[in-house]
Amino acid sequence: MQGSRSLNIILPADLADMVASKVASGEYASESEVIREGLLSLVSKDEEMERWLLDEVAPAYDRYKQDPARALPIDDAMTRLDARIAALESQRS
Repeated sequence: MQGSRSLNIILPADLADMVASKVASGEYASESEVIREGLLSLVSKDEEMERWLLDEVAPAYDRYKQDPARALPIDDAMTRLDARIAALESQRS
């Protein structure tokens, strides 16, 4: 681990209980490990969101700006989205 620094944080009771429970169960050796893992998950989620924005949203916006006539009416877009979600859910089952 790179240099460490001590922080004093205040958590809502339910989150503090969750941290304590993770340590008590043996899943983590310390409260610091629980918080560290949570922060690393947040970094990963942020990176995933950034990739999605750059790889999917920005190109879709650029395509729209080049040819606004290609845009779907909202009802059609929602129908396609519902179908895509249903397909993903059926893959999980």
